[in-house]
Amino acid sequence: VQIVESGGGLVQPGGSLTLSCAVSERLFAPYEMGWHRQAPGKQREFVAKISHDGNTFYGGSVKGRFTISADKAKNTVYLQMNTLKPDDTAAYYCVVERLGTDDVWGQGTQVTVSS
Repeated sequence: VQIVESGGGLVQPGGSLTLSCAVSERLFAPYEMGWHRQAPGKQREFVAKISHDGNTFYGGSVKGRFTISADKAKNTVYLQMNTLKPDDTAAYYCVVERLGTDDVWGQGTQVTVSS
């Protein structure tokens, strides 16, 4: 499985961005796909994840502002980020988690929130 992330960039505080995570092949249940982020000098932080059957989970710092969704036909997961804050600045990493196999991570996409 290979992962390609896209959608990062520079946005002003209060703005929005949508990240995409495309997987190279169809995934078979059970699995979860999600996003983590890492800011300079900080530990990697859980952001959100979605299970193969559509259950979603969010980290406390993004709950209510970010929405994760999936398009199974496109093997793609999206992270809609609204009301962005400077503290959201980080490299965002997509991860595929499957039972019995190693997690697969993407290369990361940078999100910078600044005026």
